[in-house]
Amino acid sequence: MAVPKKRTSISKKRIHRNNWKKKGYLAALKAFSLAKSIYTRNSKSFFVQQKSNKDL
Repeated sequence: MAVPKKRTSISKKRIHRNNWKKKGYLAALKAFSLAKSIYTRNSKSFFVQQKSNKDL
């Protein structure tokens, strides 16, 4: 027989939501950092194929 779940408290709901938001924030921060390092060509761990003048 189906039994309804207990209601989650507001504080617990807030904690879960903040953890979810923090995860997205950290992923965006990491992506932005990687994009910045590629743009400034200071990347040590990410390889980007450089176009030579012959290709242009």
